[in-house]
Amino acid sequence: MIYVLLVFWIISGILAIQARKLIRIIVYLAIFSTISAVCFFVFGAPDVSMAEVAVSSFSTVFLIVCFEKYFTLVTEVTKDPPHKEKLSKRARKFILPACFTAAIALLFVYFLPDGTVNTYLRDLYLYRFRLDVGGENAATSIYLGYRVYDTLFEALMLLISVVSVAHMSWRAETDETDAHFAGVTKSDTVDVYTIRILCPAMLIFGVYLILNGHISPGGGFQGGVAIASFFICRYLIYDVYDVRFGKIMIFEKMTFATLIILAVLFVFLGVYIQLPQLRIPYLLAMNMLIAMKVAFGFIIIFYRYIAFERR
Repeated sequence: MIYVLLVFWIISGILAIQARKLIRIIVYLAIFSTISAVCFFVFGAPDVSMAEVAVSSFSTVFLIVCFEKYFTLVTEVTKDPPHKEKLSKRARKFILPACFTAAIALLFVYFLPDGTVNTYLRDLYLYRFRLDVGGENAATSIYLGYRVYDTLFEALMLLISVVSVAHMSWRAETDETDAHFAGVTKSDTVDVYTIRILCPAMLIFGVYLILNGHISPGGGFQGGVAIASFFICRYLIYDVYDVRFGKIMIFEKMTFATLIILAVLFVFLGVYIQLPQLRIPYLLAMNMLIAMKVAFGFIIIFYRYIAFERR
């Protein structure tokens, strides 16, 4: 079963690279992300699997919206009929990726490691994470303790992406009155009722992931995406825009600064070693800050492209 998933994982990645049409690339990337989440879960990484599901769901919707906007602009600029390719040319596009995928799969199966591997670092983390960092979830202790610099770098990348989206889009200054409504046709449809039922559950689930990330699968990233999904669904079902874009940008930058200060105090300066009773509060505070950072980032990206840039 695992080998089948890995083979399809490779195939979906190659198809996403070889595809030429944007809609096919989006579909292949969604399949690739789904298989990735399943593989992560099978290999015993539920935290990573949940993060992959959250990112893939948001990115798929985001890419579809961008594709719709791009397709509309292209059809308005040119009205030329699509070029019809010959069957042989189309076949060559699939034969080469198929042969390459088969060769990669055979090499992967042939060179599978059959001996022992060095597990010293893994064993050290699993043996000492409760004593060194605290908490009962090893994944949380690793990314907030041993490898907290990776977490800070990822938070920085998200901040750069959000700032780029906000300042490099076509409209430099925005106001709440400039936003477009969601355009929901009817408020009594089945999908609207379903989203209204799921919204409180998403918010509660996000808070649960944040508060229990140090003892169970979850954490700040997954909880932040769930909370951002709540606000996104609120915009869609109530057809209202009342989020102050500029203040969210300021809050996100302040959250990132607080995240760095807390990590420097507790990890780099060794406060969590000198005061072991503060380890659990440190993990909870870091998960809350990461959740706020991720929620602000996803909300900004969504509202920027859906509420402001949509035509």
